[in-house]
Amino acid sequence: MDFKLKALVAGVVLGFSMSGMAAEAIKIGVSGPFTGGSAPMGVSMRDGVRLAVAEINAKGGVLGRQIQLVERDDEAKNERGVQIAQELINKERVVATVGYINTGVAQASQRFYQQAKIPVMNNVATGSIITKQFADQPQNFIFRNSSADVIQSEMIVQEAVDRRKFKKVAILADSTNYGQLGRADLVKALEKRGVKAVTEEKYNIGDVDMTAQLLKAREAGAEVVLTYGIGPELAQIANGMEKLGWHVPIVGSWTLAMANFIDNAGKNGEGTRMPQTFIQDPDTPRRKAFIDAYIKAYNPPGGRMPSAVSAAQGYDSVYLLTAAIKQANSTDGPAIAQALENLNEKVEGVVTTYSKPYSHDNHEAINFENTKFGEVRNGRVVLAK
Repeated sequence: MDFKLKALVAGVVLGFSMSGMAAEAIKIGVSGPFTGGSAPMGVSMRDGVRLAVAEINAKGGVLGRQIQLVERDDEAKNERGVQIAQELINKERVVATVGYINTGVAQASQRFYQQAKIPVMNNVATGSIITKQFADQPQNFIFRNSSADVIQSEMIVQEAVDRRKFKKVAILADSTNYGQLGRADLVKALEKRGVKAVTEEKYNIGDVDMTAQLLKAREAGAEVVLTYGIGPELAQIANGMEKLGWHVPIVGSWTLAMANFIDNAGKNGEGTRMPQTFIQDPDTPRRKAFIDAYIKAYNPPGGRMPSAVSAAQGYDSVYLLTAAIKQANSTDGPAIAQALENLNEKVEGVVTTYSKPYSHDNHEAINFENTKFGEVRNGRVVLAK
């Protein structure tokens, strides 16, 4: 066998050897609070993401490669989120990250992805500023498929002022970025109607007594309480109102659907209303399949997702991201971002079917049309009537 023939055979053998090796997995980061007061949102989001990845991998993955999740608990702490972002980018070499539950963590952390030109899919955090943080740059790598607070605040005020005709409203919001940015959006929505809140009260994460804030609201003659916070403290508001014998409606942001609000408030949470992108109702075959798969995989107590919105949006975020990777035929960050801005194929999610959800100037996939009102009834969130 001469040298040329030997070289040809060696090349063929090497080719067969390389083709037999498994292609390197595509790493996607998952960052959210899996412990603490925000955990129902973080865990539900993570589990929805896992479901989507399992489905996609079972069908061969993306670009002939499996997806590998790199999960990190940010504990709802800004500094922890920053540390995780740097680790996922520099050590794990993720091609994108999904997650962010808390607006403050997103604001603090996503700047590192922007600098690295790696897309972030915010699938729960709702602060209106999130996708606009780097909108003035040539390419914005921050996307979202949750309902921004500018949408929710308008819906909350429509419900309280336009439909239910309350003229005296009180606002109770926590002291986090999420609570205070949401409060500001509520104030703007009220101002458009010539309404000023009779009081705006602040509380901290971990507070267990809202008596002082509630007394101010009651003494000011509030007919309805508008809220921006998370489950444990929201339950303290509902329970505090009951202790005072003060019975006025609560209308607030989507987090009133969290399991740790519903369970801790009990009967005091009945009738509470909040905007929702997804309600655990098998009203379409796609949603039924998702709900059944979630319950089978994770067996939540009573068959109720801790945060159905977070699970659904987490699930959809993976399908949006992988559709962009497939279209780009690449895991290069700028190519993925450009594909997201001009998705050619519709993406059938469980929140909605996404048809060109993003553009260069709009990185918000959710709008008024796919956000509806939920209501707490008998320990579950149902569609408000």
